[in-house]
Amino acid sequence: MASRSSDTDADFAAYLAARQASLLRTAYLLTGNRHDAEDLTQTAFAKLYLSWDKVRDRGSIDGYVRRILVNEHNSLWRRAWKRREHPQDQTTFDTAVQDEYDEGRGAALWDLVQTLPRKARAVVVLRYYEEMSESETADALGISVGTVKSQTSRALATLRERTPQTLNPRSTEENDR
Repeated sequence: MASRSSDTDADFAAYLAARQASLLRTAYLLTGNRHDAEDLTQTAFAKLYLSWDKVRDRGSIDGYVRRILVNEHNSLWRRAWKRREHPQDQTTFDTAVQDEYDEGRGAALWDLVQTLPRKARAVVVLRYYEEMSESETADALGISVGTVKSQTSRALATLRERTPQTLNPRSTEENDR
């Protein structure tokens, strides 16, 4: 029995090491700040560990843990004490890592995504950041594919309305001519 427990722990530790950074980024995009993202990721991994032996299809673990992330994020906003908190508009310790120079457009775009309602933000993060299909997003969020489509459409329309001209790639291409 002890070897089974150590095998389970080794399997979970390997998964944790491989996926922690990616899931932390997803949590950050859902929450908007690093501290809440770390708490959310830690909670998701704790819940995953408790049910690790029950997961039969190891290929679906990523979807399962993303579902935990979204559900936990949603439950945080349902708690009354959370509604009384007033987050700061700006933090000095969160810095984004840019793979290539984009004149700050990527960070500004994700700042716009943070203004979306939490459900719409979750759909946008899973569809465009995690590059999940509509059906995978629906499974992760526990909603229908039609709901994913409609929330994506509304979220993108909202983002188009809120996006300043300086972030519009078409306007910068026209200016370069």
